[in-house]
Amino acid sequence: MIVHNFPPSPKAADQLRYYLRMYADTGMCRRKLPDDQVALIVEVFRMLADPTRIQVLWALVGREMSVNELAEHIAKPAPSVSQHLAKLRMAHLVRTRRVGTTIFYTLENDHIGQLVTDAVFNAEHAGPGIPGHHRDSTELRELHPGTDAPADSSPRGGVGA
Repeated sequence: MIVHNFPPSPKAADQLRYYLRMYADTGMCRRKLPDDQVALIVEVFRMLADPTRIQVLWALVGREMSVNELAEHIAKPAPSVSQHLAKLRMAHLVRTRRVGTTIFYTLENDHIGQLVTDAVFNAEHAGPGIPGHHRDSTELRELHPGTDAPADSSPRGGVGA
């Protein structure tokens, strides 16, 4: 007799969602990509090949921010951030919403957030020790004193966790 723990724990549910995302289209990955699609993919990676744009996209995972908020968050001048946002917008990686004279930026879609998150997590694996996204809240507080670690201690407690 098979015994199932249902509902699964939050950690198990996160691991299952991650597994399903990672392996959902494995049959499709073997096909040859059309040249026009490859050109678009190259353009996306070209946009990601800039430290400021990575910081901007990472800051926008799961939230929207104005140019001034982004500039303060990543410690760059607002005009510079604005220029990077214009490039990201033309590449369809971010979108805007205007409220009065303020423009708010968000990621164009969840795939962009997942791409940036996976890039960050992959980079964490290249470094020494346990990657930050595998640490629980207590370990994160020790690593980053003075900041609030997320309440959810699961390794992949949502995009950007």
